[in-house]
Amino acid sequence: MSFRIEEKLYIDKNQIVDFKEFLSKNQAKPIHHPRQIKSLYFDNKNLEMFSDSIEGLTPRKKIRIRRYPNEKDTSLYFEIKNSSVEGRHKTRKIINEKIQKELIDKGYLDNQYGEVLPKLFVTYNREYFQIDDTRISIDTNLNYQTILNDKYFSDLRTIIEIKTSINKDLDDLTEMYPFQKIRFSKYCLAAEKLLI
Repeated sequence: MSFRIEEKLYIDKNQIVDFKEFLSKNQAKPIHHPRQIKSLYFDNKNLEMFSDSIEGLTPRKKIRIRRYPNEKDTSLYFEIKNSSVEGRHKTRKIINEKIQKELIDKGYLDNQYGEVLPKLFVTYNREYFQIDDTRISIDTNLNYQTILNDKYFSDLRTIIEIKTSINKDLDDLTEMYPFQKIRFSKYCLAAEKLLI
């Protein structure tokens, strides 16, 4: 199991040019073409995944089905993102449309949270870069909607995610990226606005 460190940065829309200049100066390399991501998040009836994430409790999870709507890759990915005291890691497997329908209709039985059901969609555009062993993604045009499609909102923020080896010094990482660090979860923001 490979653990990693994840940090999130908030970049004001007026700072995007500055951030991309920063990436260029640090010889960041694009590692994937920009693409749209659409994730369907699950939680139990008490929204305990949301609560645990807000409280920063460990261990905790996020469970989702992810796809890339405008890509040739039409695969559906069932993902479980684990956060523990050791770090973070993600398991991912390809599922077919029949399994997706079963998960949406019947839910998923998780060993920590019990029965979890689909709650909401998060859609955004992502750009991908790498500096040495650090991956950087830039997420824009964030949109959120409930599974019933009865509530919806858009988020104008730009979120930067930095992912690196668990062996990286966190102080060095913070010093390298001179932008505001935040605790942020797309799922939690959506749940707070649409489900609570």
